[in-house]
Amino acid sequence: MKTLNFEPDIFAIIRQNIKRYRKQRKMTSEQLAELVDLSHDFIRQIESGKYNFSVDTLYKISVALNVRIDKLFEKQNDDDTDNNENNENKNTPTK
Repeated sequence: MKTLNFEPDIFAIIRQNIKRYRKQRKMTSEQLAELVDLSHDFIRQIESGKYNFSVDTLYKISVALNVRIDKLFEKQNDDDTDNNENNENKNTPTK
């Protein structure tokens, strides 16, 4: 039987990705909070690890950041940041 490897702190990975994608889009935490109808303080606390969040909140954040939700679960190396930014921009639909 195959052994599955789970990330010990998936919330930390998601938090890092939320912050990374928000900054890539040159968006402040206040702007993100407004888009998802949450308080600025709550977004800051999500990113800093003080609070966990619901699937509903995660979904709203992914929509606001225009990022597929599965991208928020991917563990990133610092070297991958530039490559992901370029790949995300290619996959981002234009209006």
